Amino acid sequence: MSNAPANSRMLKKLAVIAVGMFGFGFALVPFYNAVCEASGINKGGEQELAKNTQVDTSRTIRVELDASLNGNMPWKFAPLQDVVEVHPGQLMQVEYKAVNDSDVPITGQAIPSYGPALAVKYFKKIECFCFSKQVLQPHESKLMPVLFVIDPSLPKDVRTITLSYTFFNLNPGAQAAGVNGRASNG
Repeated sequence: MSNAPANSRMLKKLAVIAVGMFGFGFALVPFYNAVCEASGINKGGEQELAKNTQVDTSRTIRVELDASLNGNMPWKFAPLQDVVEVHPGQLMQVEYKAVNDSDVPITGQAIPSYGPALAVKYFKKIECFCFSKQVLQPHESKLMPVLFVIDPSLPKDVRTITLSYTFFNLNPGAQAAGVNGRASNG
């Protein structure tokens, strides 16, 4: 008795699954681009904006940097400077520092917020640690850059923008396994 018909059916099913997986892989890129475009994050067009923008030296925008941690995050997290002055159209880099105070690796994700809320349309991040998950090993510290430009079309009455990041613990169960100290800003 031969299993040839059963093997043939199984081979066809596996081929369909393989083709489906291959197609799904191609579909992920446009899906990712659509999600980024709809949400306004990680668009990539900001690099072109930075290259093609004239710096408006007639005005200066005060950018206040803020950092906070979700309640169950065993890290220290803070900007290296609290305030920077930037001309619209000027490419600017700032850095934040994160320290894992626990005895276990912790994965976090930073979520940005802006004040005033309309600033989100004009604050163009080219590089940001918030674009991806961040993993810090036990007691590791890491500098995290944000490279940005403020679109010169920002309304003239906006003179101050607050950029705030909140880090969320993506594996809160791990923190219970070994926190050495309290999480805080600083």
